[in-house]
Amino acid sequence: MNRTLALTLAAAFAFTAAGAYAQNTTPANKATQKKSQSRKELQSEAKGLALANEVSETVSANQLEIANRVLTGPADCEMKQTVHVDPIKEAPGHFKLTFKNVSYDMVPQETTTGAVRLEDKKAGVVWLQIPSKSMLMNQKVGQRMVDACMHSEQRAAVSAAEAAAKSK
Repeated sequence: MNRTLALTLAAAFAFTAAGAYAQNTTPANKATQKKSQSRKELQSEAKGLALANEVSETVSANQLEIANRVLTGPADCEMKQTVHVDPIKEAPGHFKLTFKNVSYDMVPQETTTGAVRLEDKKAGVVWLQIPSKSMLMNQKVGQRMVDACMHSEQRAAVSAAEAAAKSK
């Protein structure tokens, strides 16, 4: 009797499992699976577009004016370090700043002092450029990454100011 009951239960289970499998492979269920796949693809695509918009920050007309004052190329810094600032041709107003083999997508920010300020908000990195020097700061930890950076134009301005002070 126990054996008969066990066989009956096993047969019932097998029949139920086979029915469930058949239901999952019906044409209607396949269409639902395709719909859910396309929904997943659309959701993924939407997330990608949102991320792209977040990454490529919109640059205002004022920021584009500031971008014209950004000194580009290599800047020699303290302790024989170098920072490279290069415009990104595909994204007007954006700059690629490279320091210690790490690159940042920098965008000009308005300041009240007239200093040039480039910022990568996602990384929390700020490049400050004043007439006599530039520096790279990490806002997240509140410290300078590198200081006393000078482009050739800044070196020339400092030399001219020193020469003018000596001639007085």
